[in-house]
Amino acid sequence: MSEVIYRQITAADEAAVIDLANEVHGDNYLTPESFQHYLSAGTAGNVQLNWLAIKDGEMLGVRLTLAPGQWPIDSFCTPSEWPFPADKLCYFKCAAVSENARGLGIGKTLLQRSIDSAKELGCQGGLAHIWMQSPQNSAYEYFTRCGGEMIKQHGKRWYQASVEDGYYCPVCNGTCYCDAGEMLLKFGN
Repeated sequence: MSEVIYRQITAADEAAVIDLANEVHGDNYLTPESFQHYLSAGTAGNVQLNWLAIKDGEMLGVRLTLAPGQWPIDSFCTPSEWPFPADKLCYFKCAAVSENARGLGIGKTLLQRSIDSAKELGCQGGLAHIWMQSPQNSAYEYFTRCGGEMIKQHGKRWYQASVEDGYYCPVCNGTCYCDAGEMLLKFGN
């Protein structure tokens, strides 16, 4: 029986990463252009923060994480509430685990790989916008179990992406009105 292999994402993984992320989060959540941007933004020097899990050639999970200074602090962020400055925070952009691989610890292992890489850059924590309307509220439950703490909830986080960029929210059946939980995960030593 083969084991799950964890490795850093490369440009050659584009199609499989996009397919899995869109299967989990909705059509056009990732595009070739956004994938290339996130791949670049998840790299600082020789440190890569983006990871994947595969088994027998099948993509089971992905974790896209952006390096400090490589992600926007926008109106859905509350820096005054963060315990660390932005240059000490990575940004957890996307986590997706194949439905048939959930419950096997893949998401948590991918998160830990990204955290370990982020620590190499001096990060003390990671910020995420958690999909509050995810099926069975699984995104919030998962991130909370991993130690994430709620900073603030923001309405219509992905509305603009659904109206301007073609993102199709599977919960809202098109235009997205979902809330995001701005959450922070502090890293231990």
